[in-house]
Amino acid sequence: MAETLSDIVESSEAERLATGFVFTEGPLWHPDGYLLFVDIRRSQIFKLVPGGEPELIRENSGESNGMTFDAHGRVVICEMINRQVTRMEADGSYTVLADRWDNQRLNRPNDVVGKSDGSLYFTNPGRERLDPAQVDMAFNSVHRIRPDGTVDLIIPNFDYPNGLAFSPDESVLYVANTRPGQYIMAYDVNADGTVSNGRHFGDMSSEVATNGVPDGMKMDMEGRVYCTGPD
Repeated sequence: MAETLSDIVESSEAERLATGFVFTEGPLWHPDGYLLFVDIRRSQIFKLVPGGEPELIRENSGESNGMTFDAHGRVVICEMINRQVTRMEADGSYTVLADRWDNQRLNRPNDVVGKSDGSLYFTNPGRERLDPAQVDMAFNSVHRIRPDGTVDLIIPNFDYPNGLAFSPDESVLYVANTRPGQYIMAYDVNADGTVSNGRHFGDMSSEVATNGVPDGMKMDMEGRVYCTGPD
């Protein structure tokens, strides 16, 4: 298995593709050949074709953040301020997939990943960032949206769950914790879609770094985990 980024890609040097944003997040490569990403602070979603300029495709997106595809190739979005997970339809409308669990408003859905059975898993941090009068849930958490639309609680009492990803065979779910502690957890995925055997997969804390936290996460086809972290 490769040990450095230069063993995996031709160049390990970062290239700036566009600038002029406030807080970019949620990169999602579309099979039609373009990149989708968000500017959280401006509540905007952009489309970037290689070699072109960013095209604004949505305003007022509720501090949209993590994005993924559902089983039918439709884009699914976490909207933090709107406290919901939505699906982008072909006609440009948006369908709410989840805004509550057990009749309680979600906190601030952050990131989402799809599973081959059609279910969607998303992180739900940020209760401490809400006005106390607006808080319904007693903890930060990870949830699943079943193909029939049912919203399940998968992991309760998670410090600050952020990015998440499945192993290539979907037998393990990885979840990044932003704060406190800065680490990645791994969970076995059971046949019924629940998870168990939570354990620390990686410690990303740093005594010298001044910027960066565990946040967005992706997995490649060989099972390598890519996660943002301290500089």
